[in-house]
Amino acid sequence: MKNITKITLVAGLSAIAGGLVAYGAAHAFGTDGKTVNADGSSGSELVSAFSQTTPARFRTVNLSADNYPDFTYAAESAVDAVVYVQVKSQRPARQAPSDLFEFFFGYETPQNNRPVAASGSGVIIREDGYIVTNNHVVENASEIQVTLNNNNVYDATVVGTDPATDVALLKIEEKGLPVVKFGDSDDLRLGEWVIAIGSPYDLRSTITAGIVSAKGRQLPNYTGEFKIESFIQTDAAVNPGNSGGALVNKAGELVGVNTAIISQTGSFTGYSLAIPSNIVRKIVSDFIQFGSVKRAMLGVVMQPVTEKIAKEMKLSSLQGVYIVEVNENGAADEAGLKEGDVIMKVGTTPTMSPSALQEAVNRFHPGDKTDVTVIRDGKEKVLKVTFQGTMRENGTVGKDGAVVFYGSSLRKALPEKLEAFRLRNGVEVTEVGPGKLQEAGVMKGFVITHVNDIPVETPEDVIKVVKKSKRGVYLEGVTSTGRNAFFGFGK
Repeated sequence: MKNITKITLVAGLSAIAGGLVAYGAAHAFGTDGKTVNADGSSGSELVSAFSQTTPARFRTVNLSADNYPDFTYAAESAVDAVVYVQVKSQRPARQAPSDLFEFFFGYETPQNNRPVAASGSGVIIREDGYIVTNNHVVENASEIQVTLNNNNVYDATVVGTDPATDVALLKIEEKGLPVVKFGDSDDLRLGEWVIAIGSPYDLRSTITAGIVSAKGRQLPNYTGEFKIESFIQTDAAVNPGNSGGALVNKAGELVGVNTAIISQTGSFTGYSLAIPSNIVRKIVSDFIQFGSVKRAMLGVVMQPVTEKIAKEMKLSSLQGVYIVEVNENGAADEAGLKEGDVIMKVGTTPTMSPSALQEAVNRFHPGDKTDVTVIRDGKEKVLKVTFQGTMRENGTVGKDGAVVFYGSSLRKALPEKLEAFRLRNGVEVTEVGPGKLQEAGVMKGFVITHVNDIPVETPEDVIKVVKKSKRGVYLEGVTSTGRNAFFGFGK
């Protein structure tokens, strides 16, 4: 009887305890959240579920604000500043070949053009009507209209475009517009929530959410001398028409401009790309202040650090950027960087890859100065770099004494060279870079004897004659093989 009484007492106490637990749980969930049964029924069956001897068939979901992302503030604060961009352009109209010969050997495209309509998105960044979008949205546009979220329509003009970064800046004549403030794209973390706002398939003011899937993403088929390869990758749904729209963080700040998707179908398949806001901010600032992009140049040929390079240089990791070549008289050359250095930082920004290095340099203007941290001979070294522009001004003198002339370098021809070519005077082209001389076909080693029929002896003579020229420039001289040659280009 004692044993039976003990068992009965224990069972009774267990039942009471179970009832209290069930009551407390029901009370808690009724205050802070909801209970959802596996079969879809409401939480009213909570107590009976606890009292069953079989396992409970329910799960609990806590819907308190601390446990799930809330995008309402970001969406509502940014959506009015994202606009619908409609573009009309004229493109050549093609027609079918008229016979079999044309089918196999090609045919000329007729000169008459056909109107083409397209659309995209844009983001108002200043209350006086400046709107950022993608270059590919407004490229070759003959007419641009911008529709605000309140349905007001405005004609827009192009302030500037930059194909290398796929950024364009538009302007409408209005004041007091809603804006999206710039955020710091460097502060984005992997897995952080973001929202994309735009007009996919003409569905205006569409908002989607996702996370930051990757940073510094490169596109293998993206070409261009100054291309950016540091896109933000997200899984927020982006489709045709989202181009130029906003990528916003939970604080409602612009952290990127949506520009592309990775897809084999042409529609969203889980991967979208955005231009980092720190790049966008610099580009549009240049457009407003200068009318064009002032791009800084470091002047190096680089590659990622490979296992072979890391082993040879006794590096502890594969991080950093290996310098393959230093351009003569470039910013890196003048700062003392050398072939074989590994760049670890530009300013305070780590450069773990060539794309990261390019992004860091893109934030500077020509003439800006910063520290560049390199690994040389196993030791860390900090060098002060003054960035140059894409093309240095005519007359700039490098540390080797060569004078810049339309992207190339000149110096007074040495006496032995003049004697070998039987010349009295001349100016030698020591380097040929992107610019008018290269486009005209001038090769390294060419000795200029006359400019516009005027004899020249020094690089300063060449520049002086060119400055006075009101039309084209005509160069006469001798090639590196001793043959007479003539080159011309427009000013």
